[in-house]
Amino acid sequence: MLDHALPDIDSWTLLFSNNGLPVLRITKRRLDEMRADLDRVDARELAHLILQDPIMTVRVLAYIQPLRGRALQRDITTIASAVMMAGIEPFFHRFSELFTVEDQVREAGPQALLGVLQVIRRAQRAADYAQEWAIWRHDINMEEVRIAALLHDLAEILVWCSAPKLGLALQEKLKTHPGMRSADAQQQLLGFTFLDIQRELCRVWHLPELLRTLIDDDNADQPRVKNVALAVRLARHSSHDWDDPALPDDYAEIGELLHITPEAVRQRLGLAPMPAREADGQEP
Repeated sequence: MLDHALPDIDSWTLLFSNNGLPVLRITKRRLDEMRADLDRVDARELAHLILQDPIMTVRVLAYIQPLRGRALQRDITTIASAVMMAGIEPFFHRFSELFTVEDQVREAGPQALLGVLQVIRRAQRAADYAQEWAIWRHDINMEEVRIAALLHDLAEILVWCSAPKLGLALQEKLKTHPGMRSADAQQQLLGFTFLDIQRELCRVWHLPELLRTLIDDDNADQPRVKNVALAVRLARHSSHDWDDPALPDDYAEIGELLHITPEAVRQRLGLAPMPAREADGQEP
């Protein structure tokens, strides 16, 4: 476990690439249960399990890219396709020795474990939002959008897993400086941002170009990227409660994406109706 920032992005990339990355405890448990009876494993059920776990998802995508060979012209951008290409038995053989996020971070204390699980839960919620909106928009491949939202903050999750003290320090800095941008806090503590690390990891792991595009907010003029970016923003802004001052702007932009009103967005989220004056756009 690291207690300090590494000197450059290459060092972080090397750390994450040369070590087996931990998965969620529930992922390991369910995979072990499936491994005990491979003849009854359903590929769709397996893909659904993987798509709840950001680290397991990226491990599968990184594993499958070199296997696709020259005969397959298109990148493999979905977990269902990856599982089918690998085959059930080879897949379980490759991922037979897994260790968990919970075990890796436990020694750092309960606050560190809570911190990393909160970030993972935020990624899961972002993926759920992105998938729901992709279906609403009749996206050509909603799983690609789900994966992009799930992996959008992957570097943050990995830093929490390997250096929870830095994760806690970042959390504290943002808490004591409410107006500070998260990227600025990352730059101060690490010397660069999570996005910088993530872009390099995408390159080293040869992740599909499509997913790299969908993960990168710089491409947010594209509707699919906007779908992902807004899902990530909503999950982040609502991670503690639904009173964050940034949420009304989120509802408005989500409404533009889905061609519905901000109030309809709130209803789809299961929130109480806004007071009449606010719903009409008047100052409360």
